[in-house]
Amino acid sequence: MLIDPKINVKIRLALFWIALMFLYIYNDILSLYQPGHVKELAEGYSQGMRFTQPILLGAAILMVLPGLMVLLCVTLKARANRLVNIIIGMFHILVLIATQFIGEQDLWFYWRFYELLELILLFLIIRLAWKWPSTE
Repeated sequence: MLIDPKINVKIRLALFWIALMFLYIYNDILSLYQPGHVKELAEGYSQGMRFTQPILLGAAILMVLPGLMVLLCVTLKARANRLVNIIIGMFHILVLIATQFIGEQDLWFYWRFYELLELILLFLIIRLAWKWPSTE
């Protein structure tokens, strides 16, 4: 009989954030294969939006959050951990929804596939944090 050890909720949350980072990275890497995308990037824009300092800073902050969440999931105490995971998870969902209305609307199927997986992972993160085990 095989033993299936229980994984600590902190580790499970950290793993979800790591998986989310991989989805973000691979989605962006695959976009480089879209015809004309590299040319757009070299010219300083993507999907009709010009890169500016504030836009790139915002993108950097958005992409730094999952990496920090890996660390915070393992180091924060349960109460703060739960709250931060719910807030940052909801924030990323709102950004994902908001980006549906920015730029070109004819995104490729792979992009929508990745967005769907990202959304599922974010919901799982929020659910896991929401149902954080407690003592009676």
